[in-house]
Amino acid sequence: MKAIVVLMDSLNRHFLSAYGNDWVQTPNISRFAEQAVTFDNHWLGSAPCMPARRDMFTGRLNFLEKGWGGMEPFDIPFTRLLRANGIFTHMETDHYHYFHPGGEDYHTQFDSWAFHRGQEHDLFASRVERPDEPEHLGLWSDQYVLNKETFDGEAGFPSPRTFAGAIDWLDQNAEVDDYFLWVEAFDPHEPFDCPCEFVEPYGDDWEGPLYNWSKCETVDGDGPAAKHLQKLYAANLTMVDGWFGRLLDALERQGRLEDTLVILTTDHGQMLGQHDVTSKTFCHAWNELAHIPLIVRLPGGEHAGERRGQLTQNVDLMPTLLDYYGVSFDHAIHGESWLPMLYDDSPATRDAVLYGWFASTVNVTDGNYTYLRAPASERNEPLNHYFLMPTRFGWNDLPGKHFFADAELGQFLPYTDFPVIKARQSLARREHASDTLLFSQSGDPTQQENLAGDPVERDYTELLIATMARMDAPPEQYERLGLDRP
Repeated sequence: MKAIVVLMDSLNRHFLSAYGNDWVQTPNISRFAEQAVTFDNHWLGSAPCMPARRDMFTGRLNFLEKGWGGMEPFDIPFTRLLRANGIFTHMETDHYHYFHPGGEDYHTQFDSWAFHRGQEHDLFASRVERPDEPEHLGLWSDQYVLNKETFDGEAGFPSPRTFAGAIDWLDQNAEVDDYFLWVEAFDPHEPFDCPCEFVEPYGDDWEGPLYNWSKCETVDGDGPAAKHLQKLYAANLTMVDGWFGRLLDALERQGRLEDTLVILTTDHGQMLGQHDVTSKTFCHAWNELAHIPLIVRLPGGEHAGERRGQLTQNVDLMPTLLDYYGVSFDHAIHGESWLPMLYDDSPATRDAVLYGWFASTVNVTDGNYTYLRAPASERNEPLNHYFLMPTRFGWNDLPGKHFFADAELGQFLPYTDFPVIKARQSLARREHASDTLLFSQSGDPTQQENLAGDPVERDYTELLIATMARMDAPPEQYERLGLDRP
């Protein structure tokens, strides 16, 4: 048996024709959707990058316990279980966070991996003398400038090299069975950079300074700068769509689409001026971030062109893959397999999904409403971090002693008998996620009319509490949000 997961980072579903977009050119994702099942009610779990991957690898929601960080010793990723059952696993990626502090022990769970270097702040090109900083808006990185000097045309960009590497790997293993391939492209993540021939069709008339990499910032969502960002994002997406098409071509050439499960999804979306904000980490978990694409092609193209409305999320990837390969496990997870939904359109067993960022709002949806519950106080307390791997987001550093404030060692997590470190965190409430919000998902999918304070909020407060309990929320999270513990 064979399965391939294609993960495109920061993929906003509103930029895909499979979800109704009419101006962004993604013909290969569209032709894939015609052969596949498209999920309309799919959501992230934990975010951003590494927390999302921990969800996908382990089948457990983790953002209530920990922020950015490596795989924990008590985690049981699906890759380890596949390997133990004779399934060869391989990763092709240009997502450099796997190889920097805070991304430890994800790639090592594969039998083999290939890293295509040069994205964003990847400490790749080495030069003591740094380039001069030009006039620009948003972010700029001297390291990325040096990295880009190593690219040779479109095929030299890291995401195209990732897809080319996956195609080569498939060609080298064309006659074998029982493998799993993870193909992860950093694009269309920032910086939104690609050869100019991909930008020209979008009629970008920006005359301002360099601006291809937004900060977490407020913008005029209808202004020229936001429109410029959206066009650059679209161009970057069009480039990566072309390389996804080459991967599909390779599978068709090999005849492998008849016996291979292929999954296309993302970790989270991207804000590009919607709600007058950009990026993904400092604001509310708007639908542009949280309501994400999932398209699954069954072997032989079964149920091609069909759509599914069941509530699904990223924690489901792990049990789906294990179900597909017939690998059993006996530990508790939060996800459920998509296979019954794919083959029989069976209902999901859950009635709601929980999602968010560590130390920010905690959010729940049942597909009818989205409820975004903000911390009760500006101090955002109490808040604890549970871990054994003392790592966090960083370019080339280690956590300081503040990371271990009031640290205790004990069996604080209900799903493992490992003793873990519990350390207090002092992270103030985020300015742009300080209000509790409630929206009708069917009547107001762009989330314009806040219904918080209406009688229906009581129902969603209760749903939030119940869903947090099912997700093994640490007890202090209820107090932090001003909720009664169940």
